[in-house]
Amino acid sequence: MTNSFKRAASSVLAISLGLGLAACGGGVESNNYSLNSVKQPVVERNNYVLDLQTSPSGLDAMEQARLNDWFDMLDLGYGDRVAIDTAVMSPAVREDVAEAAGRYGILVAEGAPVTQGYVDPGNVRVVVTRSTAYVPGCPDWSEGYGFHKDNYTSDGFGCAVNGNIAAMVANPEHLLEGAEGTGETVVMSSNRAIESYREQEPTGAGGLPQVASDGN
Repeated sequence: MTNSFKRAASSVLAISLGLGLAACGGGVESNNYSLNSVKQPVVERNNYVLDLQTSPSGLDAMEQARLNDWFDMLDLGYGDRVAIDTAVMSPAVREDVAEAAGRYGILVAEGAPVTQGYVDPGNVRVVVTRSTAYVPGCPDWSEGYGFHKDNYTSDGFGCAVNGNIAAMVANPEHLLEGAEGTGETVVMSSNRAIESYREQEPTGAGGLPQVASDGN
């Protein structure tokens, strides 16, 4: 495994799904008297990079095989972001990378994140950004009782709901910015189906079939 497999840059972005983060004073966390959860999901991004040698015609067969094996090793899938980092973008190289990523249902994104090191001349850097979501400090069973005489919210409040959201969201990036529309109007397509159903002639509109009682 080359060094390019091992280089990874991480950044942590904390998101707030509600208000009411507990205030800190004098290094001691104060009690939370609201119904807003202090335990909030955190989205962590990891950048994985692979440097490939290019040619005027794009990526040769060996470099394409390296790229495919790398995608397979990363188990590339929904929620991952693939970008290309290079000083001069070659349409042929982009087409080869896009074809490899397309086998996993991923489109090549515009613009690449900042990574460590430099891209050598004649090379191209493929960057896969993968996000994960979790709730720090959960579960929190530090309190040995469930009743508080001061009527404040328990320290573990929100761990179940926010932990399940972080675990089940298909793309953790949606916790930060939400999902973008595809441009397709679902209402129009659904209305066409409804109109077609309503405009169809009822099956009993032609009356009942005439059947002779003598069987002829």
